[in-house]
Amino acid sequence: MRAGTVAWLQAAPMAFVLLVFLVAPIVMITIVSFWQATEFSIIPAFDFDNYEFLFGSSVTYRVFLNTFKYALITWAFTFVIGFTVAYFLAFHVRTLTWQITLFLLCTIPFWTSNIIRMISWIPFLGRNGIANSALISWGVIDEPLEWLLFSDFAVILAFVHLYTLFMVVPIFNTMMRIDKSLIEAARDAGANGAQILWNVIVPLCKPGIMIGSIFVITLVMGDFITVRFMSGSQSANVGRLISNDIALLQYPSAAATAVVLLLTVLIVIAIMLRFVDIRKEL
Repeated sequence: MRAGTVAWLQAAPMAFVLLVFLVAPIVMITIVSFWQATEFSIIPAFDFDNYEFLFGSSVTYRVFLNTFKYALITWAFTFVIGFTVAYFLAFHVRTLTWQITLFLLCTIPFWTSNIIRMISWIPFLGRNGIANSALISWGVIDEPLEWLLFSDFAVILAFVHLYTLFMVVPIFNTMMRIDKSLIEAARDAGANGAQILWNVIVPLCKPGIMIGSIFVITLVMGDFITVRFMSGSQSANVGRLISNDIALLQYPSAAATAVVLLLTVLIVIAIMLRFVDIRKEL
């Protein structure tokens, strides 16, 4: 049996899984996005009405801009926190045992459901919640802060809480692969801490940073539960738009929005991959 045939047979099971669970659903969603929907039925007729309505509505552009806003701000905070945590674990914790222990401590909150962790912020940030009560008792404020809950602040706080680990893990993985002799050589050459960080560590961590960024951005852009609960239904993103269409049984419209969102995310990822070759990490 030829080597090419053997390789094909070995790859066939995984190719079948990807075909059934990834390619086929995307193809079906794309097909449905061209169908028509009435109040009582769905008509499998090919037209562009769903896309014309989608791109002809100003609501679509506002919702997409809101989605990008959440993704960008969340990425910035998760990157700063994730890089700091990974740097501390990789270069300031000397023993492997403590590195593993502290890393596992970081994962403890993620042992529970995302929804439970997200909803747990509501009694903390509410008008009569722990945060407002503490600030009032300390004399910092005279009346409860209304913007702590059901606001963009609450949405971004929940996003950062939910997805920071997805930034920590790949960055920590790349930092652990850095040869410590490179840092010692830079220090011997007279580089200070900031120069070593910017010229040695950050360039070597770019693949991990990019992988974490892809995780965070794609997760935030597709999340709608967090936006719904933490904004008190006062704000929306593309995922929420799709959810509303599904609730109204407007499946073709929801499918069209999902296709546009998928293409948007793929374009964002393609742009990001132009700067870093993440195959080094795969």
